[in-house]
Amino acid sequence: MQEHFHFTTDPAKLQKQYAAIFCFVSAQLSLIQMYLHRRNRHLVKQEDEVVMAVHLLGKLLGFSSERAWHRFVTGNLFTNGSFLERSRYNRRCRALGFAIKWIRHELAKRGQHHAYAVVDSLPLPLCHPARMQRVKRFRGITDMGYCASKKQWYYGFKLHLQVTNQGLAMGYVVTEASCHDVKAAETVMTQIPHPYNFGDKGYISHALREKLYEEHQAAFWTPSRHNQKHGPSKAWEEWIRKKRKVIETVFSILVDQYRITDIRANSIAGFEVALDGILLAYSLVTLGLVER
Repeated sequence: MQEHFHFTTDPAKLQKQYAAIFCFVSAQLSLIQMYLHRRNRHLVKQEDEVVMAVHLLGKLLGFSSERAWHRFVTGNLFTNGSFLERSRYNRRCRALGFAIKWIRHELAKRGQHHAYAVVDSLPLPLCHPARMQRVKRFRGITDMGYCASKKQWYYGFKLHLQVTNQGLAMGYVVTEASCHDVKAAETVMTQIPHPYNFGDKGYISHALREKLYEEHQAAFWTPSRHNQKHGPSKAWEEWIRKKRKVIETVFSILVDQYRITDIRANSIAGFEVALDGILLAYSLVTLGLVER
């Protein structure tokens, strides 16, 4: 699909998306230029704004292959040969990882004014289940975990994400696949604290609920298990289920449109830059700053 993407893409829309991202990135980078130290900066072939805008546009369009995306850019956006060579472009993107993370975090702060937030986890498999026992990618960093929704084991990472009722991504943490949701919940919800939070049954913990309320003034509600002696009413359970539905929609969009489960990076830095780029591109669309 990515090889033939240029046959179905409207050039005018593509230029409009690139221009919108470039204008936004330029305004944000001007605030942190003093922190972007780099030698021989005056000799760069492309400015940081251009490199970051191109990177975000690729994530917006759902490219998971950096090779295919670079080929698309040189054949459609920079046809005069003025763009960076592929390996240098990838190094520049990794060097701008701090800037991408900072901009995404600033956008995520807008979620504090939304009605409530929901936290959940998403498996990020790194290989097909048939190759779990012999895969070498990120060996020693991650491990195998169980996905309850698909009822299967997988090898890879787990994304713990907090989103608002309007779908804006706020705090997130990436852990190994075997990490329990409760262990990462506090870290996720305290990056950008929201006073009202919801979770699923995997986050049931009296200690976690008390700690969030006492130390961060954050209320946290979860549905009850069937074996609990004093469970809430069915109306309460249905109310929580409707509140949590937004994060299932967000996960579906991130997987189907942004291909967040298909990141092909072979280094932690590359994986982190790709993940932050996807979440930033998604946030720009959610806030109406860029047209999808």
